[in-house]
Amino acid sequence: MHPTPTELALGQGYFFVCAAMAVAGALFTVSAKNPIRGAMGLLMMILAIAGIYLALHAQFLAAIQLIVYAGAIVVLFLFVIMLLGPSATPPSDKRGQVVRTIGAGLFGLAGLGAMSLLVRSAPPIVKGKMLPEAPADFGSIDSFGQVLFSHGLVPFELSSLLLMVAIVGAVAVARGRAKHEGPQAASAEKADAEAGS
Repeated sequence: MHPTPTELALGQGYFFVCAAMAVAGALFTVSAKNPIRGAMGLLMMILAIAGIYLALHAQFLAAIQLIVYAGAIVVLFLFVIMLLGPSATPPSDKRGQVVRTIGAGLFGLAGLGAMSLLVRSAPPIVKGKMLPEAPADFGSIDSFGQVLFSHGLVPFELSSLLLMVAIVGAVAVARGRAKHEGPQAASAEKADAEAGS
């Protein structure tokens, strides 16, 4: 059963609202000076992406988006923000502003290039022709698992390896700092004790 023009218009409106919310949340996340407001912008972007997944009939991905990202990652960010202090803001000096501006410009150009490649590689849209209907199990856990562990097995394993390398690197950096800061902290405590006596 094909959707009516009213249903098509409502679907397009829903998609554009979710897409606008996602872009607004992403821009608010990177531009907010208050870290808590930045985390709320990230939460809005995650909720909008979950809405787009629902529009694509990918209910499992929408649920994972809400459970993992909105329910765990944003909460983890908020815990870190509360440990640092909600009023913690980056220094207002001008050091590195040119490098950050160049990096932002290159990142924006790369994003525009990726979007142009997607538009060029997309098949042409024929007016009056409906898209083929998705299979009955599209978006279910079974179909997602079959794709993930067959065609997407190598990227899935590489992403887990990348996360493991990041964790090992963070532990190595933290241990290296502790070794270098240990003697300095001990000598500072000794100097304070001698000054007090």
